[in-house]
Amino acid sequence: MKRRVVITGLGCVTPVGVGWKSYWDALLSGKNGIGFISQFDASEFPVRIAGEVDNSTFVDLIEKKDSRRMSRFTQFAIISSKMAINDSKLDLEKIDAEKFGVIVGSGVGGMDTLEEQHRILLERGPKRVSPNFIPMMISNIAAGQISMMLNAKGPNFTTVTACASSTNALGEAFRTVVRGDADIVVTGGCEAAITPLSIAGFASMKALSTRNDDPEHASRPFDKDRDGFVMGEGGAMLIFEELEHALARGANIYAEMVGFGAASDAYHITAPHPEGKGARKAMELAIKDAGITPEDVNYINAHGTSTYYNDMLETLAINDLFQDHAKKLSVSSTKSMTGHLLGAAGAAEAIASILAVRDNKVPPTMNCFQPDEKCNLDYVPLKYKEVTVNYALSNSLGFGGHNATIAFGKYKN
Repeated sequence: MKRRVVITGLGCVTPVGVGWKSYWDALLSGKNGIGFISQFDASEFPVRIAGEVDNSTFVDLIEKKDSRRMSRFTQFAIISSKMAINDSKLDLEKIDAEKFGVIVGSGVGGMDTLEEQHRILLERGPKRVSPNFIPMMISNIAAGQISMMLNAKGPNFTTVTACASSTNALGEAFRTVVRGDADIVVTGGCEAAITPLSIAGFASMKALSTRNDDPEHASRPFDKDRDGFVMGEGGAMLIFEELEHALARGANIYAEMVGFGAASDAYHITAPHPEGKGARKAMELAIKDAGITPEDVNYINAHGTSTYYNDMLETLAINDLFQDHAKKLSVSSTKSMTGHLLGAAGAAEAIASILAVRDNKVPPTMNCFQPDEKCNLDYVPLKYKEVTVNYALSNSLGFGGHNATIAFGKYKN
């Protein structure tokens, strides 16, 4: 029989809350985390808004001497991991370190460190570039730092698939436990790309909302007046554990991960496939892997970026796969509140999906005042709803044509 994988710990740092309880309460209440950029002077930029994590909410959660040698994205990863481990009540002295893995996703890694050290190079010369520059910047260092902190000696790697990075990480963590390569995996994502170069680059692509005069309503997935996504930042980590291992220690089980699917558009460097084929295939594969039918799915946490093509084509993919059942689904985008956490988005949204399964509550899509006529599903506009959620999917679609879907179900003995 296939080894079963359950979720026994959660931790997160997001623009709407730090810690899963704060985060979940914020989502259900429709709290908005979008505001004016404070990390640099954006007054001359075409985009001046983002979903920032308030420094005061996490600065005391990491040692100062450690934070000085970590990029912001790694700090988010470390804090989220500590929270998830504490939440899981794992006794690290009693587990097999060689069956304890760390798999993390990040789209761009230490962008803040890269920009800072490049400035130092230009202004002060090559000898003043920090010897910590490379190990602070590289995307895999978050997973490495977590493994050293926890003495996790099992599989340890990083997935980099743009906005699908942490969903791919969770998928690979799931498979790692199913295969028996690990009994426990700390998995999730982290990102901190609210920097001058990053904002300028995404703005140049016309990918970001320019609703600078109304930050609270800038991220509006599926709404007819959407004009681009809003950059966010943060980290989210989960503890994946083999079922018998979790039961043996009396662990609290939030839900079960039951399936993973991944597919490529093989179409365009940024645009989704015009028929949503990659997104459809990823969902189809996750459902097949879970051993369920499309009719068993009750909720989809959509990628839902608030960009014209993503929202329209993700809707098309859902309609094409689910057919008549599509109208019975609850579909929402929590990016309407957090902004788009890029490589960390999938992990944060996985936590929302897991808690939807646990609590039978679906978070809303805020700012969806009037859906686009091509967006014809139940997007749970403006207010959460209570509905039985036996199975939930979480979608992530990344630049480069990367599509990933994960499936969660209620834990049943």
